[in-house]
Amino acid sequence: MQFSANIGFLYADLALPERIRAAKRDGFDAVECHFPYDIPVADMRAALEETGLAMLGLNTRPGHVAAGDFGLAALAGRAEEARAAVREAVAYGAAMGAGAVHVMAGKTDGGALAEAAFRATLDEACDLAGAAGMAVLIEPINTRDVPGYHLHRLDHAGEILAALGHSNLKIMFDCYHLQIMGGDVIRRFEAVRALVGHVQIAAVPDRGEPDAGELDYINILKALRAAGWGSPVGAEYKPRSGQTVDGLDWLSQFRAALRPS
Repeated sequence: MQFSANIGFLYADLALPERIRAAKRDGFDAVECHFPYDIPVADMRAALEETGLAMLGLNTRPGHVAAGDFGLAALAGRAEEARAAVREAVAYGAAMGAGAVHVMAGKTDGGALAEAAFRATLDEACDLAGAAGMAVLIEPINTRDVPGYHLHRLDHAGEILAALGHSNLKIMFDCYHLQIMGGDVIRRFEAVRALVGHVQIAAVPDRGEPDAGELDYINILKALRAAGWGSPVGAEYKPRSGQTVDGLDWLSQFRAALRPS
């Protein structure tokens, strides 16, 4: 089983290119990020080439966070902002060799206008990303952490994929969010396996290192592997001590437990 360091949360005391180097030093197999746009893409590309790590994906800009935004794609009336964020993410991601763009839906009233806006943005995103050889990810996010997030149900994500029919549109299966929004993580993964483009893990309920809390990730990851998952699993957690290096024992423990017998 391989693991990807989510450098949006991990190694937060370092500049983003140095986070890539730290992930390599500590034994991660790949990296993924949130919002790298303030860093020259050449610096990110150089760190990736130096380490040999793949950049699995990045997020579209969340919008005006101070004003309450958490994504733009489903915000009716802000279509141009949403599409500009998609264009930026695809261009930046392609320039650093990223495999996917996570299009953030945003907080809405859950109505028909928001859903139409989301689907229209995703249509354009899939076309642009596909031309660059990239996937588009959508992620159900729990409404305890982000009240009002437009996409918070796994079945809703599946409905969108079926309706739009883009082969490069996939689900980001974040076990942390999905445990909070209904649990039954293993069986739900098995049910949507063919639709999943990326998997992420973190402890529930504190979103810390994945070796504590209410989910037994060793058993979950064994089940995911048995269901055919072979890509790196994203470690998207918030280190409990504030320092990533203090809490990395889980990585060697998981590798040992998941080593083929």
